[in-house]
Amino acid sequence: MNKLIALASLAATLAASPAWAQTTVKDAWVRGTVAQQKATGAFMTLTNAQGGKLLSAASPVAGVVEVHEMKMEGNVMKMAAIPSLELPAGKPVELKPGGYHVMLMDLKQPLKDGDTVPLTLTIEGKDGKKETVEVKAPIKALAMPKGHEGMHK
Repeated sequence: MNKLIALASLAATLAASPAWAQTTVKDAWVRGTVAQQKATGAFMTLTNAQGGKLLSAASPVAGVVEVHEMKMEGNVMKMAAIPSLELPAGKPVELKPGGYHVMLMDLKQPLKDGDTVPLTLTIEGKDGKKETVEVKAPIKALAMPKGHEGMHK
């Protein structure tokens, strides 16, 4: 009888434990904005242990959030939403300026240096199971163009 109680207790504990996260997020950040700016990018490195794909992202600071790709077509840099982003098993995928990134559009307010942006990423594993990953990405100020540092004093 004690074995049965111990086994039932173990089963209940395992059932209540959250699933082990397949996806890790490193170095997440969001580019800060200025007044009236309605879009910006979120950047990070994603690694999925088993492999899968980033299906979507969401954030309460933006009306529209999409996964985007930037690439050269001839001599023109083009940016467009993509349906998903492949995450090869165990290999880091960098979302960075000029490449893959999360686009935050229809911003509800300016994003100031030092604040954080909550992001929810939806990832589908190779097994078809969906995982949500909550990210708190710090906002980094817009970089000033070289030679303009003294213009805003």
